[in-house]
Amino acid sequence: MIRKVAAILGSAVFLVIAPGFVAGLVPWWISHWHLQAPFLGLQPLRFAGGLLIAVGTAGLLDSFLRFAVQGLGTPAPVFPTRYLVISGLYRYVRNPMYVAVVSTILGQALIFGNVRLLEYGGIVWLLFHLFVFVYEEPILKASSGVEYEVFRANVPRWIPRITAWDCHLDGPSAARK
Repeated sequence: MIRKVAAILGSAVFLVIAPGFVAGLVPWWISHWHLQAPFLGLQPLRFAGGLLIAVGTAGLLDSFLRFAVQGLGTPAPVFPTRYLVISGLYRYVRNPMYVAVVSTILGQALIFGNVRLLEYGGIVWLLFHLFVFVYEEPILKASSGVEYEVFRANVPRWIPRITAWDCHLDGPSAARK
């Protein structure tokens, strides 16, 4: 119980610090949340941006909660999860937190009609990709072994599956048998 409380508090702090900075403060520094003309003169793109922000925010909150409650840890490397999280959005895409952050930034770019925010979103995705490839995936492979390999083989890194991965059929429980 103590670990779960620490995981929830740690995740809440990390949520404010990391995604709050990357998807909140920096976009504000870039755009000052000033509306410019919509991209290609299309007002519906602002609505699409709002949807990206809503979906990204919901996905980020869900993923952070799963890390704390199911994984008994945080997304921060200093207090990692005890268990590999493979439920919820993780059944569709391996990195829903990163996808959510980039979606939120791109949503802001669409709402504000700001090219610099689009460029920033691309840079953030590239940095996430490098971090995942160079650090995160090797760490997960070392700490979770076959369980992570099965997850990795069935769930794409960035572009979500259309249907949820049924981890009970060919997932970690099957890998342990």
